Amino acid sequence: METEISAKDLIVDVSASEVQIALMENHRLIELNKESSQGHSYSVGDVFLGRVKKILPALNAAFVDIGDKKEAFVHYLDLGLYFSSFDSFVKKSNPNTDLKQLYESTPIGPALEKDGHIENVLKQGQMIVGQIVKEPISTKGSRLTAEISLAGRNIVLLPFAEKVSVSQKISSKEEKKRLLTLVTSILPKNYGAIIRTAAEGKNAAVLVGECRSLIAKWEGSWKKIAKNKSVSLLFTEYSKTTTTLRDLFDSGFTNIYVNDERIYEETRQYVSLISPEQEKIVKLYEGKEPIFDHFEVTRQIKSSFGKVVPIKQGAYLVIETTEALNVIDVNSGIRSKTNDQEENTYEVNRLAAEEIVRQLRLRDMGGIVIVDFIDMETQEHRNALYKYMTELMAGDRAKHNVLPLTKFGLMQITRQRIRPVTEIDTTEVCPVCHGTGKIASSVVIDEQIERKIADLAVAKGLNSITLKVSPMLGAYLTRGYFDSYLRKWKRKYKIKIGLEEVTKFSVLQNEIYNEKGEKLD
Repeated sequence: METEISAKDLIVDVSASEVQIALMENHRLIELNKESSQGHSYSVGDVFLGRVKKILPALNAAFVDIGDKKEAFVHYLDLGLYFSSFDSFVKKSNPNTDLKQLYESTPIGPALEKDGHIENVLKQGQMIVGQIVKEPISTKGSRLTAEISLAGRNIVLLPFAEKVSVSQKISSKEEKKRLLTLVTSILPKNYGAIIRTAAEGKNAAVLVGECRSLIAKWEGSWKKIAKNKSVSLLFTEYSKTTTTLRDLFDSGFTNIYVNDERIYEETRQYVSLISPEQEKIVKLYEGKEPIFDHFEVTRQIKSSFGKVVPIKQGAYLVIETTEALNVIDVNSGIRSKTNDQEENTYEVNRLAAEEIVRQLRLRDMGGIVIVDFIDMETQEHRNALYKYMTELMAGDRAKHNVLPLTKFGLMQITRQRIRPVTEIDTTEVCPVCHGTGKIASSVVIDEQIERKIADLAVAKGLNSITLKVSPMLGAYLTRGYFDSYLRKWKRKYKIKIGLEEVTKFSVLQNEIYNEKGEKLD
């Protein structure tokens, strides 16, 4: 199959424990998202029925139990304009109620006062519907809003709202009017909506289909609210794959590769819903090589997530993350392109700015970021670098603010923090020496592997195994083809041996798996 990577591609690696999604732009890794397949993680967009645990009048806020070990936090201003409507619906709903009729008959309002007090609205033990807007970070629990929204690709559905608004980025007055009229006509009573920029030019069928699916999702949670009035997850955002597509997808996408049939089908159906003409770009990857290895994602993860990040021609970044802020130091290394030191410094700083913007997205670094650029003498270069950084950051979806360089060459960046910084430890304990610093001679590695194979074939009676090794060890075991170690073992022990090279393995690392894919000790 054709798997040549191009302009903007999404690579989805599905394993038993997690789903990893890599966004590639011109062969470079730009974003990396992970979703655990085991248990529930508390993610932005998830909606819960929670119980108020403690009122904090001094902060005008409350702690809410949503089932996490850390209690969530909701401020009075995050209760939303029409909290009374949600509150009334939760209190009156029960299994014997016609929930649709109850929803439609619940009046919208009265609106909460802007300078009201939370103790006049919430009471300890009260059940409220809350949505995560900021994931748990360090010792802090999730941040909640009680103003629920369900985001689709083209429309954001707002329960207990009356207004329909259109994105300001849609410039055509005729198109704004068309979308406003269309969405207003299809929304049932007590629903509002925000029409997103992506809706521009979309036909009625696409918008109606998406609107119905969002309404069905919200109404599907009503039975849980009515049933037991206990802390529970009402619904989550879409899977991480479709959420990523919802936020990033545009006509610039060329390929979406998925290595799992179920996720492939889910992704294909989602793309056909939001952009039917691009359904064919979703492809099922069936290669023998791991998908992240095939598209060189693994190599880029290893080189991009360390403390020291190389740029070009000897220049590099040093990245430190603390609880309060992130610090990035720019170093020129041995790089020297011209004899003009000032021009050379400016060029290094421009290259560093490009990599810093990539790192902010890749690691999802939020909060305060301090960048220590190499000092430049001229104000003209400092202004030009600030302008360049502002232009580069314009493509970042997270809310951010970039300040000009100080006289000490420091640039301050604030970036919306809604989840913990992605940290991947690119160092590892050697699986051969187990951290002792000493290994058996590489000359006898073939003997060690042969003993394992002999035990599995003779003592345990296996007739088929897969041997996973590093590329270097793989080349060593297959050299000589007809008289290679691998062919010799196959003939000697009458066992079928599949060889799979894994780029993330250390030099002498090797593992053996049975036909079911289970690792054998």
